[in-house]
Amino acid sequence: MMRLIDLVRRSPRRLVIPLAGYPGVQLTRSTVKQNEFNAELQARSLYKLVEHTQPDAVLTMMDLSIEAGALGLPVRYPIAESATVEWHPVKHVKDLEQYKVIDPLYDGRVWVFAEAVRMLREKLNIPVGVYVIGPFTLAGLMMGANDIALATVDSPDVVMATVNFCEHVVIDFAKALQEAGAEMICILDPTAVILSPASFCQFAGRSIENVVRHLNTRTILHICGNTTHLLEPMCDTGVQGLSLDSAVSIPHAAQCVPGDVVLIGNVNPVTTMLQGDRLKVRRDTTALLDAMREHENFIMSTGCDLPAETPLPNIVELVETTKAHR
Repeated sequence: MMRLIDLVRRSPRRLVIPLAGYPGVQLTRSTVKQNEFNAELQARSLYKLVEHTQPDAVLTMMDLSIEAGALGLPVRYPIAESATVEWHPVKHVKDLEQYKVIDPLYDGRVWVFAEAVRMLREKLNIPVGVYVIGPFTLAGLMMGANDIALATVDSPDVVMATVNFCEHVVIDFAKALQEAGAEMICILDPTAVILSPASFCQFAGRSIENVVRHLNTRTILHICGNTTHLLEPMCDTGVQGLSLDSAVSIPHAAQCVPGDVVLIGNVNPVTTMLQGDRLKVRRDTTALLDAMREHENFIMSTGCDLPAETPLPNIVELVETTKAHR
């Protein structure tokens, strides 16, 4: 499969791929929860969103609870918001034993997202991508975000055992999505933003690298927040692209990463896309496009996943402004 940088180089204009899944519920008059449990509905919501906004690729809806729920962790599913894990049972290495007998691929919601990919591939002529959770963030859901942060210092053996277990879960899910037809896999590792560069390499980076090694598709890494201090170790994972939050200066990042690593982002998903009007979207998008004019390794996008209530005209403006920019 063509690498992400080659996909960018082949295009006569800037590519634009907003991280937009949930806003599709507006077009099917459905809820986030309904889409998380219904493959046909999610595919329909995303198809209508693509039809309405005309991006250069589409990703399934962003859900950080899929793998945790498939392992049996208690997950809360609000009607209009993304799901959340309610409590975190792993405190010791022995606590992992009960999860090693589970095959997460038999979980119903795993099937929902794989089937949504199959349906979209049949209907769309643009690349279809998916999200998987990063091993360190999944470990954080099993241990608790605060607890895993402390444990990297106090109990690194517990952290490593949990991350190593999670790595295999993520690999299996990612391979299943790849087999379903996913042409891009974005690894979401938001909990890793708390780590120093050295700790990132030890507790997160190596596992991400192992996930990437098992895949034969375009790979992207997204970590929420200001990841300026992690740009180099993020590149060292072997991913083909970095999706950067709006807290990061992409022009600065372009000076720090290799030219064949694609930078993706990073219009503010809240102050610009959710709360702004079309004029603000046009101004912010144009300013970023101008700032990245000299760098080919760039795809216009949003800094993170867009809320469900994001005005659809704002997404259209982001796409149209990018496509018209020269």
